[in-house]
Amino acid sequence: MQSQLPLYPEQASNFAPQVDALMVFIIAICVFFAVAVTLAIIFFLYKFRRKSTGEIGVAIHGDMRLESAWIVVPLVLALAMFAWGAVVYVDFRRAPTDTLDIYVIGKQWMWKLQQPNGQREINELHVPVGQNVRLIMGSEDVIHDFSVPAFRVKMDVVPGRYNTLWFRPTKTGKFHFYCSQYCGTNHAIMGGWVTVMEPDEYTAWLSGSSGTIANPVLAGEKLFAERSCLACHASDGRGRGPSLNGFFGGKVKLADGSTVTADEEYIRESLFNPSAKIVAGYQPLMPSYQGQLTEEQTLDLISYVKSLQAEPAPSTGAGATPSQGTQTTGKK
Repeated sequence: MQSQLPLYPEQASNFAPQVDALMVFIIAICVFFAVAVTLAIIFFLYKFRRKSTGEIGVAIHGDMRLESAWIVVPLVLALAMFAWGAVVYVDFRRAPTDTLDIYVIGKQWMWKLQQPNGQREINELHVPVGQNVRLIMGSEDVIHDFSVPAFRVKMDVVPGRYNTLWFRPTKTGKFHFYCSQYCGTNHAIMGGWVTVMEPDEYTAWLSGSSGTIANPVLAGEKLFAERSCLACHASDGRGRGPSLNGFFGGKVKLADGSTVTADEEYIRESLFNPSAKIVAGYQPLMPSYQGQLTEEQTLDLISYVKSLQAEPAPSTGAGATPSQGTQTTGKK
């Protein structure tokens, strides 16, 4: 499955030119000073060598111009590298709002990926060219790292939480991805391919998939009912926990007065460690589902809760969830 990677991978995403330009700048600065220092050493070696056995060197007490130069010049160059890198990093960490969200699960030693319509892939990822793509990633066992050299993106995949990365493919083709964090015996074979397609081809590929695909929203809704979540999270806001209608993506007010964004990571934490962030106005009654839900089931529940984003939140009142401003969310 693995193929030998080229020394310099092609540029195939919006981040590739930015990262390469920064790296060229850093390498050029390092090479320049390495050559300059080496030549200076050779020059001084011959110019100031001892010419006779009894010769004694002249004491030198320093030169403020020289001292200032080798402090200011490296400082300016280091700050330039930092500022440039910070710009690239901030762009990498702030995903646009119009992303195509795909779930990724790392497992010794394979990658499981789920498209928005529920189609699942093993060590394969299909995406449309020119579309902003966000990967929401978790691990079932140890720390992995999802890396796509041609896109110049990589991110740790950590058990117990979600990490995200985003990119925009700029050319069609197949591009290698792999785990760049040693994760066990078969770490070297934990890789796959990103297939970047034209948008119409991607749509056709999704629509032509097998009819056995489980809709994650429907699967999550079924699981929500089976686990009796409706007993606490009634849609009218009169349960022991807040209604989940219209809350995803909003701000959740907590019992300690702080707020948190109702995103995928918050939902996951609410399921496995519900006492970590208690919602204002509710008691810490929700049980932990640690060890009771697989990562796939967790993603299904998240997909279902996200589908309720368009549902009207109940009006404020006794036992109801505020529908305006800061919202509360699913802790029983």
